Amino acid sequence: MRKGILFVMTAPSGAGKTTLLGGLLEEVPGLVYSVSVTTRPPRRGEADGRSYHFTTRAEFETMLAAGEFLEHAVVYDHYYGTRRSVIEKALAAGKDIILDIDVRGALQVMEKGYPGVFVYIMPPSMRELERRLRGRATDAEEVIRKRLSLAREEMGYAGRYDYIVVNDRLAVARGELKSIIVAERQRAARNADLIRRIAGK
Repeated sequence: MRKGILFVMTAPSGAGKTTLLGGLLEEVPGLVYSVSVTTRPPRRGEADGRSYHFTTRAEFETMLAAGEFLEHAVVYDHYYGTRRSVIEKALAAGKDIILDIDVRGALQVMEKGYPGVFVYIMPPSMRELERRLRGRATDAEEVIRKRLSLAREEMGYAGRYDYIVVNDRLAVARGELKSIIVAERQRAARNADLIRRIAGK
């Protein structure tokens, strides 16, 4: 059985990543989502275990000290992290898994040499990103300015990723993400058993 592939996807807040990934998970078979652990409170419509695993700061720090996280970050004064066991269990079962994390988390995964395919989702422009953030009507002005400043900083790391997808038109961006997944699944290096089986060797 082919081992699963870890897809690490990053985007600035407001770039439309949540909508993109939701459609992708519905349309691409054999693809699962890694639910991160966070200490931030749930937003309207979010459910524990589906959007995030919500926990306390004390519980998070206990898991962190025990080395349970593949990556973690503090974003807007809240912890976020990915449990290593969740990723390794999915990959061992042959499932491709999407890890939705920020730049700092992605860099940790890269620096640990953990095998993955890294995709950065960008807005078409900073002006459009600001328009989307304001259109959500969920953040105060100070928070919006902070998000825009962080987005500019994080985009400076986009060149370290394997792929860039610009989310201008949703259907096009989703198609590009699907193409990346299909191409990575077909890599010869990932399909040695299939090659041997067909070739009769």
